[in-house]
Amino acid sequence: MSARRLPALVLCLAAAAAVAPGEARSQQRAGITSGEIVLGQAAAYSGTNKELGRQMKIGVETAFLAVNEAGGVHGRMLRLLAADHGNVPPKALEIVKGMVEGKKVFAFVGNTGSAAVEAYLDWLVDQKVILFGSLSGAPFLRNDPPDRYIFNFRASYPEEAAAAVRYLVGVRRIPATEIAYFAQDDAYGEAGWKGMAWQLRRYGIDPSLVIRTSVKRNTVDVAEAVKRIQAAGPRVKAVVCFSTHKPVAKFVEKLGGQGMVFTNASAVEAQDLADDLKGLGPRFMQNMVLTQVVPVPTSRATVVLRYQEQLRRYHPAERPDFLSLQGWLSAQLFIEGLRRAGPEPDTEKLVEALETIRNHDIGIGVAISFGPSEHQGSHKVWGLQLEPSGAWTPIDLE
Repeated sequence: MSARRLPALVLCLAAAAAVAPGEARSQQRAGITSGEIVLGQAAAYSGTNKELGRQMKIGVETAFLAVNEAGGVHGRMLRLLAADHGNVPPKALEIVKGMVEGKKVFAFVGNTGSAAVEAYLDWLVDQKVILFGSLSGAPFLRNDPPDRYIFNFRASYPEEAAAAVRYLVGVRRIPATEIAYFAQDDAYGEAGWKGMAWQLRRYGIDPSLVIRTSVKRNTVDVAEAVKRIQAAGPRVKAVVCFSTHKPVAKFVEKLGGQGMVFTNASAVEAQDLADDLKGLGPRFMQNMVLTQVVPVPTSRATVVLRYQEQLRRYHPAERPDFLSLQGWLSAQLFIEGLRRAGPEPDTEKLVEALETIRNHDIGIGVAISFGPSEHQGSHKVWGLQLEPSGAWTPIDLE
């Protein structure tokens, strides 16, 4: 290279160095203005999973409205943009890309749908966009070490499934080999099976010896699953379920008169499931157990009372629900992270701020902790029993 060209090259490099940090900061501050922070939620608001998205939106939105009325976070209002992917993975990827590139959301809070999240997760991480407090408890959101831009509030699906098996064996005294598995044929169902298989191996049992059945996502066609359980006869005393309320209600309707114990996981419309089973009659309700990742939303704990008060204020037609409480609690933690990130937040500052949340008592009976090697705040799994009245009451799982 000639000496004559060196000054021009130096000037170009200097210009690039001057622009690059600003461009990077601008990218990280997408969705932030002097007056607001724009946040996204990609969820199913239609189809058989629509209540999952609707309730999570209610919870997150309630928390944001309350903090906005109190002046926002460092003077900025929080605005939630919600988009419906119908729990269809290709559509979810398209929607999330549009929200990041077109609407310039700063981060996502309370997304739903394990299969949907899996479709866009790698892209989101590549874009350095934070995904916080998804409804999903899937393992791919919980890598070890954790992905820098992925944070989870709740216990994982494998932790829920393992807790359900321990309850059935340790409390209900049902042999592990007499517990079957029924789930959606997607990432959600696969995550539950991972936890069940792990717990079975701890009992010294080969998981392949256990009956495993499924239902196609977004359908209630449980005929084949019912047929397989019925063919096993008295060999099946209990079924661990991982599906939404309509397939589970139909499954229980076909099998509930045979004295089996059923468990289902937290990603279900709990009150809708209770209402459906109550409509079928008492015998379909007496052996239904739910694992949950938040306390009972009608409890009298201080933090839950605050949730109830805000829900009445901003969504007076809605009743307290496990899913909206999960969304509300996730939003509380996200807000705490924003406060710690300071008056001029960006993506990297928020990640670092969230990782400073250690032994944080939000009032649910378990301290929340994040860190560079821990991006799941809670590992607690609660147990609930369906009563003849249609209410869920707490039970000990151990």
